[in-house]
Amino acid sequence: MPDSAPPSAPNARWQDDAGRGRVLALEGDWLEGHQPATLPEAGNAPPEFYDCSGLGRFDSTLAGFLTAMIRASQGGFSQRGEVSLEGLPDGLAQLVRLALTVPEHEEVRQDFHPGNFVSRIGFAISNAMREFTTAADFTGRLIFSFLRLPVGRARFRARDFRLLLEQTGPNALPIVLLISFLIGSILAFVGHAQLALFGASIFVADLVAIAMVREMGALMTGIIMGGRTGAAYAAQLSSMNANEEIDALRTFGFSPFDFLVLPRVLALIITMPILTLFANLAGFIGGMLVAASLGTPPVLFYHEALTVLTTQNSFLGVGKSVFFGAAIAMSGCYFGFHAQRSSEGVGLATTRAVVVSITAIIVINSAFAALFSVLGI
Repeated sequence: MPDSAPPSAPNARWQDDAGRGRVLALEGDWLEGHQPATLPEAGNAPPEFYDCSGLGRFDSTLAGFLTAMIRASQGGFSQRGEVSLEGLPDGLAQLVRLALTVPEHEEVRQDFHPGNFVSRIGFAISNAMREFTTAADFTGRLIFSFLRLPVGRARFRARDFRLLLEQTGPNALPIVLLISFLIGSILAFVGHAQLALFGASIFVADLVAIAMVREMGALMTGIIMGGRTGAAYAAQLSSMNANEEIDALRTFGFSPFDFLVLPRVLALIITMPILTLFANLAGFIGGMLVAASLGTPPVLFYHEALTVLTTQNSFLGVGKSVFFGAAIAMSGCYFGFHAQRSSEGVGLATTRAVVVSITAIIVINSAFAALFSVLGI
């Protein structure tokens, strides 16, 4: 057909062929600006053979159509060139195979804005299920990374891990100490204002000690680290995602989970209990100084606090902080990994990481409070 001839209408249809399986017949000219009137359903499996006997001229429009159909028929996941491209011209087959080796990016999909109320509910449920599936996949990959670590199959640079420990530990200690000191001071002021009415000012020490070691020390440390370290994790990984640094790691054969996520989660799990211990101490000192200014001697405050502090109480908050650290690190890494590849995506991922991590901390803390109440701890 001469190039000057008007293009014929493109068409794609399924054919039944017992010997070749699922056959997709391609006909007409597949050129930019010329799409078929109707497209066949993708089905549950990609084509096993392509009948190109009626195919005319084509450009990348046909390659894009075939790539989208193969992805749709596989539930959105390509098999990285393992699908059958038999029957396609060599150049077209190589182009489709190359396109399938690149993971599909969610941000390139067209946004769907449902109109009526029922459609919006269905769309929200669909998004929630997809988000849940993605989060479950992320959690499973992280668990496998932890399982590979003891046998030496999950590797990351020790220098990077030491830097992460420094960032999440000593660098975060000043703000944790300051906030915890102020929280202990506030508890002492509020407690004294109420207990002094009954002549029981000495029990301010009990209030500050129990509140800090059981609840406020771990909770405030978690919230601080969620806004500080969780946001930093999300910003770092989303920027790496936008700059295609994570894709480069995959290209060189490194596992992004082992190299980026695992050391961050480990660092926060290790440093959170230590920060919580310092937070408890700072809150206790803050309450003791306030109580001293209100007439309770520090020695008396100290000995009264020791009467209510047990080993069990002392380690309840520290134990919870391990789960807080895991929730913060996973939230930051998850939203950083799945951020859009743009500056707007970096900001959105950071915001989501902070909101989700703080919400997760409060939910986990409530669950532990209910559990401790049931167990009588």
